[in-house]
Amino acid sequence: MITLVGSYGVGLTMRSARIPVAGETISDGSFSSSHGGKGSNQAVAAARLGSSVAILTAVGRDEFGDSALELWRAEGIDVDAVVRTGSPTMVGVILVDGDGENRIVIAPGALDDLTPAHVASFEPAIAASDLLVVSLEIPLEVAAAALETAHRHGVRTLLNPAPARRIPAEVWPWIDVLTPNASEARTMLGLAPDALAADHELVDRLRDVCEGVIVMTLGSAGALVDDGERRYRVDPVPPRAVVDTTGAGDTFTGALAHALDQGTDLPAAVRLAAAAGAYAVGTAEVIPSIPHTEELDAFMNASVQAGAR
Repeated sequence: MITLVGSYGVGLTMRSARIPVAGETISDGSFSSSHGGKGSNQAVAAARLGSSVAILTAVGRDEFGDSALELWRAEGIDVDAVVRTGSPTMVGVILVDGDGENRIVIAPGALDDLTPAHVASFEPAIAASDLLVVSLEIPLEVAAAALETAHRHGVRTLLNPAPARRIPAEVWPWIDVLTPNASEARTMLGLAPDALAADHELVDRLRDVCEGVIVMTLGSAGALVDDGERRYRVDPVPPRAVVDTTGAGDTFTGALAHALDQGTDLPAAVRLAAAAGAYAVGTAEVIPSIPHTEELDAFMNASVQAGAR
């Protein structure tokens, strides 16, 4: 079983030919809303591939919170630990212009109400699980409490450090698997997100502070893996098409968690995760893009056959 401590939020997207200036109203917009939040996306990805998943997050007592619970129950995710607060469910408002440039404002809302005390209530589930997955759209002290709890019970941990931030020194020993992208690795190391540093150099510097497995995702270039004994690249899986990259990283993390939960060896687990991420970019929006087992199997088989030709 996988336990997951992370976020849920709703993305409210408005598209228009241009972004209005102060005081101006434009009436040519198109609107869409969708489920989001890294923790929720990762939970759905792992559940669709067959893992038992229990999630700890916080949502409001509002229609967005109701919708979140409907989603998780439909996906077979255990919601017993989900906290409902008087604050609104996290919302991200996204304005996208005709050139695809976006401006985003996020209101964390209920996620700011999540505390280490909620982690303490979730401790029996963490202790009974095989893997804990944590991401960082929640208060850092909550993420740290979850990692420490799992470590204390001998439960393997996976940290997806997104959105990236500096990690307190005492937290590093509690991380068994770390899954940053290159930009997140730079931020965790105190570098500028666009600082010039080779992939191997970033992993070298992460290895100085992280004793666990490092899986640095490289987008269309695959992933660079360091298990403490050897370092190797996992080749990318060609996508069907690139329609929408939103949520591909969460799909990768959820699929990796599933594979590790099933006892898959690390190279094969990363290959499966890379395939899941590649599958996800071929469909618009996050939840519709996350594959079920049969879809991912067919996609991987087709990729193998294409590579053999």
